[in-house]
Amino acid sequence: MMRAMSATSPKVIAIDGPAASGKSTVAKELAHRLKVTFISTGSMYRAVTWWVLESGVTPSDTEGVVELLESTEIRCGQENQIGTVAIGSSEVLGPEQLSATAVNDHVSTVAAIPEVRARLVAEQRRYAQESGIVMEGRDIGSVVFPDTPYKFFITASEEVRQARREAQGIMDKISERDQKDKSRKASPLVIPEDAIVIDTSELGIEQVVQRVLEEIEKIS
Repeated sequence: MMRAMSATSPKVIAIDGPAASGKSTVAKELAHRLKVTFISTGSMYRAVTWWVLESGVTPSDTEGVVELLESTEIRCGQENQIGTVAIGSSEVLGPEQLSATAVNDHVSTVAAIPEVRARLVAEQRRYAQESGIVMEGRDIGSVVFPDTPYKFFITASEEVRQARREAQGIMDKISERDQKDKSRKASPLVIPEDAIVIDTSELGIEQVVQRVLEEIEKIS
């Protein structure tokens, strides 16, 4: 049986992958089993995007976004071992705000701004100073925690991911999202050289989680 991570010896498990690959569900279940904190960096970028829109700033106005962020407090924490984020004058943001259609439409644009990424990467690294974490995103193993030996890249075919997205009621095009994530200058989506790649196209969540747990045992 997998042991829980020790709070005195923090470990970082990095879960990267494209949109709708299943990485968030896998990472959350993995954190639950290991009794560590689950951090969705996507929620952090969505929070900033929500605040940009709430403040009346155009997401494509890079200077405006950066200026807003310079005067904005971001409060990242955790509740019941799940990462939380509050920004500006807001309370902790929930699914209603983070999954809003407007946020979904503009998060890739905001997330591509180097100053936004630098600010949030600093916040993401603070989590590891306090406890063991499972963190998922698109640049965790390549940029945020490049030295962790626990790197996984969760993927699936474009067709499968598009179907999953639509089942969630989100109608954006996966191909367009992939292109934005891969082509941005700041921390593009890449597969870290030493990451273990798992294709979830024909696997259930339990199968993927077990595979990751097995690989962690080998590395440990």
